[in-house]
Amino acid sequence: MEGTNCEYEAFESFRRSGAKPEYVHIKQLEDRRKKLTDFDIIFFPGGFSAGDYVRAGAIFAARVKAASGRDISEFNDSHRPIIGVCNGFQVMVELGLLPGESRLEKRVTLTFNSSGRFECRKVFVRIATRNRMIGSAYVGRNAWEIPVAHSEGRIVLDYPESTFNYLSDGGNILFQYVDPEGNPAGYPWNPNGSYGNIAALSNSYGNSIGLMPHPERIYYAYQAAEKLEPAAGKQFFDAIVAYSKSL
Repeated sequence: MEGTNCEYEAFESFRRSGAKPEYVHIKQLEDRRKKLTDFDIIFFPGGFSAGDYVRAGAIFAARVKAASGRDISEFNDSHRPIIGVCNGFQVMVELGLLPGESRLEKRVTLTFNSSGRFECRKVFVRIATRNRMIGSAYVGRNAWEIPVAHSEGRIVLDYPESTFNYLSDGGNILFQYVDPEGNPAGYPWNPNGSYGNIAALSNSYGNSIGLMPHPERIYYAYQAAEKLEPAAGKQFFDAIVAYSKSL
């Protein structure tokens, strides 16, 4: 889709973690040369699809839904992994895959950063809930270094307190922004002003995940300032691939 990026980094991350990735263009779905149900994992990359006109991810999501909406529902119902990073996260929200609860439809959205500018740098996150795909990854540290690069990453909740509690109780909040010691903190550690420092959401089952940070940009320890093994990205892709192979 016009304007996506980091698809190569994601491709290599999946490959290095033991998967056999393949690029699929939206036009291949539209003319039915490819079917999403023929795959084991769906990954929506970051970027600025269709120039982020209308809303970030809205046009991409509309085209995907028109071409493969039924296939995506079937894929999700089979509990296979669906991952969206940055713009891909926005696409998943537009598709209704996240937070994945009809009760919360239209009550969770992504909008412009509170800073009013594009934020491109390293931040820190911590795991907020146990997820069946992530498993035992992200233990042993209070904070994991990971890059962000977005203008519209702020998660806004209708009825913020009650909706946040509902998401938290349902295990839908996967990662939260923290300071280097692992404590919730405001800007600049929370780069976009997301309510409750939410950095990533999953559906209740845990097979659909959307995150604003880019794990594909920090697969190796040398890409992190702290140079600690394993890096956040390797933890993420190893866990997703392992879960997929277990199905």
